[in-house]
Amino acid sequence: MVYLYKLHTQITQTQRATIPFHAHFSSHANAAVNQTLPSRTTVTGGRTKRSTTMAMAFKMATTGMWVADECKNSFMEMKWKKVHRYIVFKIDEKSKLVTVDKVGDAGEGYSDLTASLPDDDCRYAVFDFDFVTVDNCRKSKIFFIAWAPSASKIRAKMLYATSKDGLRRVLDGIHYEVQATEPSEMGFDIIQDRAK
Repeated sequence: MVYLYKLHTQITQTQRATIPFHAHFSSHANAAVNQTLPSRTTVTGGRTKRSTTMAMAFKMATTGMWVADECKNSFMEMKWKKVHRYIVFKIDEKSKLVTVDKVGDAGEGYSDLTASLPDDDCRYAVFDFDFVTVDNCRKSKIFFIAWAPSASKIRAKMLYATSKDGLRRVLDGIHYEVQATEPSEMGFDIIQDRAK
């Protein structure tokens, strides 16, 4: 993926635009060049300044969604610093961003994660599962959970399903994936069995 930042000729100091662009040109990519996306590059006094909150594009031709930097940053903190037990992500359709919805402290457990998931809307989540093997070795496995309850809207189910792989590519270091439409499909016993 190559990123192309196109400045509009009549852009003001407060306007921002970022254009993701495929390395090979296509009809999808060409159409995307004329889109104005959420704040990424600022223009000040004729000079451009890239925002520190620049998001990463994924599956542009399919969903047009972006992953906010906070998603990867929080994930890396969980993976390396062990300061989070879980992270819940949501899609903001208005801004076309995948953002952090909730972060669980290191002292929280799997039940806290499941309790934070809505009954009528989709979410993504990652959970850092610590356990001790039969050889008395402490290990950690990161689970990616795609939550799409039956009561959620069809549009939401489709959007989350088509955007999932893009988010997973940003979150480097996931060991297992669980897809669930009801709590019984992501029970703690399932997590334990998968980690063996």
